[in-house]
Amino acid sequence: MKEREFISVFRSSRKADTYVFVRRGQNWDDLPEGLRGIFGAPVHSMDLLLTPDRKLARVTGKQVLEAIEEKDFYLQMPEEQEGYVVEFKRKLEQRDK
Repeated sequence: MKEREFISVFRSSRKADTYVFVRRGQNWDDLPEGLRGIFGAPVHSMDLLLTPDRKLARVTGKQVLEAIEEKDFYLQMPEEQEGYVVEFKRKLEQRDK
């Protein structure tokens, strides 16, 4: 994991309070098709220089950087809507098959 990395954050055009964090300059078409299909058109929210010790609203910079290193993205979904997260993950898994 890098000590710091420029990250771009995009919000979903289809799902409320759903965001994806990627390396700045990441080609959207290189992300999993299932994610792109469910997420919809990405709407740029912000760019930031992320370090492992930086605290974000729901996670740490370390968690985001580890996910990006492992799978090229970190997906943040709403916590409040019970069942929504389970359904979103199920749809992702079905599209990846």
